[in-house]
Parts: sequence; C-alpha cells; structure tokens
Amino acid sequence: MTPPKLFQITTLIAAIFGSAAYAERSTVQDKQQFLNLVSGKTLQRPLVSLVVKPSGTITGKGALREVKGQWTWKDGYFCRTLYWGGDDLGYNCQLVTFDGRKLTFTADQGAGQSAAFSLR
Repeated sequence: MTPPKLFQITTLIAAIFGSAAYAERSTVQDKQQFLNLVSGKTLQRPLVSLVVKPSGTITGKGALREVKGQWTWKDGYFCRTLYWGGDDLGYNCQLVTFDGRKLTFTADQGAGQSAAFSLR
C-alpha cells in the first residue's frame, strides 16, 4: 500500500471513529454529577429551552408555552413534576445520560421515550 493511500485510509478511519468519545453515553450517577453538568447552563433542543436549577426548580419555554416544574434526584434518577402551559405532564423519574455534548433524559426510568438536550 502506498503512503498516500495509507494516509487516506487512516484519515477516513479517524473521521469515522474520531468522535467515538462523544458517541459513548455514560449514565449520570448522582445529583452532584448532574448539577456539575447543568449548573449555569440552559438545556436546549428545537423549540425547547429549559433551566434546571440546584434549588429544585425547572423553568423555560417549550413550543412558545411556559414550562415550570420541580425536580429531585432519587435512587439514581432525575425525578420531576412538570407543567407545560397549563397542562400537568405529571411526575416521572428519568434516566440521564451524557455523551460529552448532549444530556439525554429517558422517561420511565430508562424504559420510555428520550429527549436529548444541548448544554449552552
């Protein structure tokens, strides 16, 4: 194999696998680890912008409607009550993972739907 061809293959492999550190999700284990990730940040995804405060409050906007709620950390899960506009979205404990760029919340202790948020 010629050196230029080897360089091209090596570059391609690096491009494909170079971001593997970001692709691997790790479970957020406890409240302090979670707070280290979200403190002073806004959680964003299309049409949603949320602030999760150490005091246990959640505030923000979702599809132009006010979002507010309360949260606690319980048995390894982010547990929250949430209101979207006037609608009560209820209480749910969620598995939280982080891939180095995005924080993902998966409902029903990891068995439900997921939503990934950028930290800004």
